[in-house]
Amino acid sequence: MNYDYIVVGHGIAGATLAYTLRKQGQRVLVIDEPKSNSASRVAAGLVNPVAGKRFAKSWLVDTLLPYADSFYDELEERFQQQLFIHKPIYKVFSTIEEQNNWMAKSAEGNWSEYIGATYTQSTGAASVQDQFGGIMIKKGGYLRIAETLDLLLQELQQDQALLPERFEIEQLQLAEQSVVYKNITAHHLVFCEGWQAVQNPYFGWLPLQPTKGEVLEVQTQDFNPECIYNKAVYVVPVGEGRFKIGATYNWRQPDEEPTPEGEAELSERFEQITTQTYQVSRHWAGIRPAVRDRRPLMGRHPEHQQLSVFNGMGSKGVLMAPYLAHVFAKALTDGAEIMPDVHISRYYSLYYDYIKHHNQEL
Repeated sequence: MNYDYIVVGHGIAGATLAYTLRKQGQRVLVIDEPKSNSASRVAAGLVNPVAGKRFAKSWLVDTLLPYADSFYDELEERFQQQLFIHKPIYKVFSTIEEQNNWMAKSAEGNWSEYIGATYTQSTGAASVQDQFGGIMIKKGGYLRIAETLDLLLQELQQDQALLPERFEIEQLQLAEQSVVYKNITAHHLVFCEGWQAVQNPYFGWLPLQPTKGEVLEVQTQDFNPECIYNKAVYVVPVGEGRFKIGATYNWRQPDEEPTPEGEAELSERFEQITTQTYQVSRHWAGIRPAVRDRRPLMGRHPEHQQLSVFNGMGSKGVLMAPYLAHVFAKALTDGAEIMPDVHISRYYSLYYDYIKHHNQEL
């Protein structure tokens, strides 16, 4: 069997890239081992145009956000299902210092595109603990990410473009201008493996930091479902009195097992947002592919040009992946440039150090 591209992995990165390449008319085979607790499926699929305690616009948001909106609109039309839920995000100030930081930041420029309102005192909602107020962020929301991945997988399966199994890298052979995997030949192979890239003999030199994240789903009543809450954790309404709460960040324990400590941390932080009673109905853990400089990893291997990587989007995959998949697909098919911020060439020195160390060991 012959293909133009093999895509290894079908999280949000692999799914958007495979879809984009197929839309361009490329013959694509996706190889993906089904896992219910992959990082993409565990995540809430959140899109937030304002990042972190520093109150900065998310990286490249003016480009990424419109493209993501258009991409998910297209998928909704294709599958006749609502997949992206638009909701404002109420960023609750934790302290008066945080409120002051925002007031100073907001004076530096025009935030009207992304900030709907600033509250310097509580909004008065009975179930919300926001004594220092907060900001209401516009253009936020979340992707029903598991449903989206399932719909795209079903389409691949129908087109006989899916191999639902673990990729066995020892079965991969490199020809001069192609790759051979078992009885499959392709012009090019792209690794979209998430955190497992640290075990990849071709791309293990990249500075991926596997980061465990735990997430709860809780059931509670009389809590406003009209917005997403953010105060140390996000609280995302997912329907029928259910809310998804996350996430923890754990660099020291890179496994996929939920822990009592993770549940306790998330519960404590949820209780700092609401006075409502609740019950935990589900508890997940997954591993994100975080990167040292918080920028994705895209590009061809320094020596094996028939191999590429498209990875490292961390918790921002839903926002970043559609546009970056478009950029990367153009680079693969037409030789278009990849922006330096995300090109793996910024880490080539690590590759040459890796090769030098490996040769010394031999």
